[in-house]
Amino acid sequence: MAILLLPLLYNFVPLNDGTKTFYIPSSNIADVVHTLEENGYTVTWIDRFMLKLIHTPEKGWYSVETNKHGRLLFFEYLHRKKAETMELVVYGGETSEELVARLAKDMKLDKEKLFKQYKMLSRFNEADIFAQRYTIARRADENTTMKYLFHLSTEELADFENEHFSQKADTATLKVLLTIASIIQKESNSVKEMPTISSVIHNRLDKGMKLQMDSTLNYGEYSHVIITPERIKSDKSYYNTYKHKGLPPYPLGTVTLDALKAAISPQKSDYLFFMLNQKGEHDFAATYDKHLENIKAFRMYQKRRKKQKKVEVKQKLNREKKLN
Repeated sequence: MAILLLPLLYNFVPLNDGTKTFYIPSSNIADVVHTLEENGYTVTWIDRFMLKLIHTPEKGWYSVETNKHGRLLFFEYLHRKKAETMELVVYGGETSEELVARLAKDMKLDKEKLFKQYKMLSRFNEADIFAQRYTIARRADENTTMKYLFHLSTEELADFENEHFSQKADTATLKVLLTIASIIQKESNSVKEMPTISSVIHNRLDKGMKLQMDSTLNYGEYSHVIITPERIKSDKSYYNTYKHKGLPPYPLGTVTLDALKAAISPQKSDYLFFMLNQKGEHDFAATYDKHLENIKAFRMYQKRRKKQKKVEVKQKLNREKKLN
């Protein structure tokens, strides 16, 4: 009788009231147990047995109600408690504050709590979370959400290290690469152009030249501010690469994996300059004289475009007058 009653009695052993929604990174029983314990649940050897007996939960998001079932049923049917998810996009070039603000709005979370968690987990100040698409539980809280984004990005970075380094890279090396990647990201979203822009950055650094790039002044609160000659003169920070040699002190914002790959594998070239052209792409130059030609060509295009717009506005007004 006692033996038969033991499972029934165990079912009424209190279950900790842990995090209701969480992400299990793999179906490995050790990862499942670690995730549960990390989210506030005590897992005994009997619980482990129940997890193995029926079905070990697979990788993914889960949403549970601890008070709805007893302890045994909680662990036995955990694999059925898949959470409702949503798609979340992190855009290249976003600062951590912009990312957090948008995340808080889209998921109806507390912005301050999210940002506090970001700062706690951050290694590089910016660029800790990769720009890409994520699948996330709708009911995930601030702590779980940020841990998930950092977890996946850390995995991506580890894969990148394994591919490009013979041994684990130190934080300083990764910070340099992420900073270069963030400049590339700010300069162009074109995957095709990224390795060439990277070559310009590397070539100028190798020659001891100042980078002199507007994008480095698009940091923090100035992330989307147009760079003017007055701003270049007044900004005294080390983000101002017109005044200071070398890289900015931190990455400028989120980066794609493509930008990071371009940062470590620049195209071989003698380019030292690049300039936007009328196609929305960049013209590259190895000499300053050629660069001046490219600047002149783009400014002439801008003048023509401005004149054309004035004509179009005038024509539109004339048409409206005739209609009236």
